[in-house]
Amino acid sequence: MAIPLLVEPFVEPEAERQDAPWWLDRLTAAPLASAATVVALGLLLWEDISRKGPWPGLPGPLDLSRLPLSLNGAWLFAGFAIALAVGIALGRRSSTPLSQPDDRNLPRLPVFLRFDGRRVVVVGAGAVAASKIPALLAAGADVTVVAPDVSSAIDRSRVRVVQRAFQDGDLDGAWFVTAAAPPAVNRAVREAAETRGVFVNAVDDPANATAFLGGTIARGGVTVAFSTAGQAPALAGLLREAFDELVPADIATWAERAHDLSRRQRDAGVPMPARRPQLLDALNRLYDSPDRATRPR
Repeated sequence: MAIPLLVEPFVEPEAERQDAPWWLDRLTAAPLASAATVVALGLLLWEDISRKGPWPGLPGPLDLSRLPLSLNGAWLFAGFAIALAVGIALGRRSSTPLSQPDDRNLPRLPVFLRFDGRRVVVVGAGAVAASKIPALLAAGADVTVVAPDVSSAIDRSRVRVVQRAFQDGDLDGAWFVTAAAPPAVNRAVREAAETRGVFVNAVDDPANATAFLGGTIARGGVTVAFSTAGQAPALAGLLREAFDELVPADIATWAERAHDLSRRQRDAGVPMPARRPQLLDALNRLYDSPDRATRPR
């Protein structure tokens, strides 16, 4: 009889996101540009006041009073243009740190976690957050949900609910965090997690994630996972569906036979290079038995 298929809800959904305007991203990503522009304009204004202002004899920052050129409106406009160009140039440099490689090219370490009652926090309480909770509970997590609004999809009988906005202290004592909230909240979650050494799975928000989950097939004690590092969650789902057809329905029998053989190989001191060929032979013999015709394919 075929082993039931359990698909854990780890496929990152394509959630709706409201990105900030480009000009706001530029300003927040380039504080040096803004500072350089303000300083340059301040110096130019100071010099203009020293030349034409109500305080005769006030020295200018560059002491331009000795030069034949007057700092009139045209010079102020030219100075503003120069400062703005410098600010934009610095902004482009500061918005892309040279020391950081492309996040998409950073290697990821596939890991299967077992929580054993450890504290796990889910920030957000909508349908997306609710879809993550069953897998966390199945892995033994003690789940706390933090959100100002809690969806009816959240089973309050299985989790602890804190109904308010996220606070940094919510991560105290946590081992893992799932952030299924707007990007601004996810960013705050990651910042709080960084100071506490906690990994964050930010749903459909790879910029604020340090742990990436994917589509998972779990059958008969064998788990196969697919991840695109948060870059293409729909692709992870398609791969899971495609490979589901390749995983044998009687994979649990494979796992049992491999476990028994591995124990015997260790006891007999079989060298590692010889173990895999022996396992392949053992699995092939499963289909040479008299009840082969009744085995699921």
